[in-house]
Amino acid sequence: MSTPELVTVTIDERQVQVPKGTGIVETAAAAGIEIPVFCYEPRLGAAIGACRMCLVEVEGMPPKPQAGCTLTAQDGMVVKTARTSEMARVAQNATLEFILVNHPLDCPVCDKGGECPLQDLTFRYGPGSTRMTFEKRTFEKPIPISPTISIDRERCILCYRCTRFSESVSEDNQLVALNRGAQTMIATFEDEPYTGAFSGNVTELCPVGALLPTQPRFHIRPWEFQSVPTVCGLCPVGCNIDANQREGKLRRILSRNHPEIDEGWLCDKGRFAFTHLYADDRITDPLRRVRQRGLEEISWDEALDDAERLLREAGGRIAVALSGSETNEQAYALAKLVRTGLGAHTAMLPEEVGEGLDAFRAPMSAIGDAELIVVLGDDPVVERAPIVDLWIRKARRAGAEVIQIGPAGDEQVAPGTTAQACRKLRRGELGDRLRASERAIVIWSGAGAGGGSHLAALARDLGFADKPGCGAFYLPETSNGRGVAAGWAAASDEEGAEPEPLGLLIVSGDEAAANPNVRALAERAERVIATTMFHSLAVGWADLVLPGTSYLERDGTYVNLEGRIQRLRRTTVPPAPDELAWLAQLAARFDVELSPYASLVFMELSERAFDGVTYEDLGEEARLPARVPVEAVPKESRDEPAPAKAGKGELQLLRFRPLFSGPAVERVDELQFQRPAPEVELSARDALRLDVKRGDPLLIRSNGTSVELRAAVNKRLKTGVVRIAEEHARDLHPIVEVSKLD
Repeated sequence: MSTPELVTVTIDERQVQVPKGTGIVETAAAAGIEIPVFCYEPRLGAAIGACRMCLVEVEGMPPKPQAGCTLTAQDGMVVKTARTSEMARVAQNATLEFILVNHPLDCPVCDKGGECPLQDLTFRYGPGSTRMTFEKRTFEKPIPISPTISIDRERCILCYRCTRFSESVSEDNQLVALNRGAQTMIATFEDEPYTGAFSGNVTELCPVGALLPTQPRFHIRPWEFQSVPTVCGLCPVGCNIDANQREGKLRRILSRNHPEIDEGWLCDKGRFAFTHLYADDRITDPLRRVRQRGLEEISWDEALDDAERLLREAGGRIAVALSGSETNEQAYALAKLVRTGLGAHTAMLPEEVGEGLDAFRAPMSAIGDAELIVVLGDDPVVERAPIVDLWIRKARRAGAEVIQIGPAGDEQVAPGTTAQACRKLRRGELGDRLRASERAIVIWSGAGAGGGSHLAALARDLGFADKPGCGAFYLPETSNGRGVAAGWAAASDEEGAEPEPLGLLIVSGDEAAANPNVRALAERAERVIATTMFHSLAVGWADLVLPGTSYLERDGTYVNLEGRIQRLRRTTVPPAPDELAWLAQLAARFDVELSPYASLVFMELSERAFDGVTYEDLGEEARLPARVPVEAVPKESRDEPAPAKAGKGELQLLRFRPLFSGPAVERVDELQFQRPAPEVELSARDALRLDVKRGDPLLIRSNGTSVELRAAVNKRLKTGVVRIAEEHARDLHPIVEVSKLD
């Protein structure tokens, strides 16, 4: 990559050298000078100069104020800000005066008060008093544009940050500016609710209190918050967040810009789902099954006594079902107890990712810089790793070519055949283009064992190991599946088959407790110990239920989809001891040395699995580890068994796990409108064959099981395939029959 040409710019008599074309706002910042802005936000694309707050004087240009955000650095340019130019000072003062003409002075009751750029800039650059004596305009307030966001039009200063985000980042085009001139207002298209995976970002982008989240309304005062930097644990991206709590209770989640991971964006699940901590069915005390009386609350001493007894009675005939949402430390601690102390070596891991992709590791930001992106797999990227979808959109806007290979892709393949498509890709023209590119990305977004190894084999064949701008990304289903697998493996080198008969099943976490495969395994087990947060998940079939915790209540580490180890910090005190605390006490009864402190457990685990990295090395903004030698990439695993083929009049079922699903989302009222509708997606050709239109009631049958759903036509879906969200597919088998209901 060529070195950028440097130019010299003088700002307020300070000289600074910056790459040619750098924005004047950034150039001033490099010189230690602030140019105030409202509408300007580099992540939204090119500046539009809407608010005029950044007015400056430029020598050699017409003698009038210029919008600094629209200017770029040129050699010899001389710029004067309001500090040294009377023209710029008067212009900025007037701009703020006009903005405040109709802006309500309700700072004491505005949730933005105390962290409002309009407040700050008015104090620094605005008039000390108003000359306006007429009544200000008023509007209905607040107007909910969705269950999660309200708009107060009186406060809006028409910076257009929100509409630009909707148009140019999330690309949902749902927020629009209506009318013209002084009558312009922000609204949703046709007054429909603002839906989508990323709508909450506009509440952070808004520089005033016009767009605010509904959850903390009238509950927040920024100076009363305790802010904890941590990581979101609801998907494998690992977005960096700030958790704000007041009086011991979490009030809101904000993004914390990590430019290589999330660029400061956050999906609505990560932003709004934190209230699941306060669900009505939260388990706070251990529960023991008593014959004929169901479950009863017991003390922690009794719970540990029962757990010890069940573990000893099982005699090593123990299996563990892990969720993939545990911290690395929790997974290692549990493995150390059952593998070292009890001799059990069987685990149902959430999924197999593998370490082969470490030879082709790249930051997620490399996706945004790519020129060619190939997405393989059955599942939409936004459902598995939403921020990755934003990176792909950014690359496409910059001119990248994006090719999707899957049941609803540009190149359509049958569900469950991604591995075959992966091998075919190596031999074709597209494979040659990937080999020739210096900025190519391949992404695997689909279910099935061995996906990571197939993707690693593809990346090795394409020569990605020697190209820093190329990378391969596997999108796991779980938030920390890779870290959990590493923690489990670090405890022992021995592996074992599932014991028969199964004496004890340990179910770890909500996702495992909600997994039908785990439920089936529990039916074969003599006894079950479950760790879960909520009553409805395990109380019907577990013998001992121990209260679980959320990622927001834990100290520890996660490994995201890049292979980056990141710190989780406890943001609020859980209503019950965390898992490490009682695991350490239980381990002591079996003479297993285990610390109750995450930092000490990580130190031990890191020596075995993470090359001795420390918490200090991770910091608040964790670095991406270097690539490993390509020689360390293991051989490609075998394909899964070929999926069943549909017969005449039958269709192949494609299940998917929606982003807005799972135990956490189910307990957040504000997110219910985001959950998947009870629909079945059909291809246009299948809909025509069945004489089905959107919204028609359909009956889906398979193997004696049936479910009624509404029709949705997906023009990109492969003929012969139907697509249903996991929670609506229930017990349907892979081959189904679809008929129209009268």
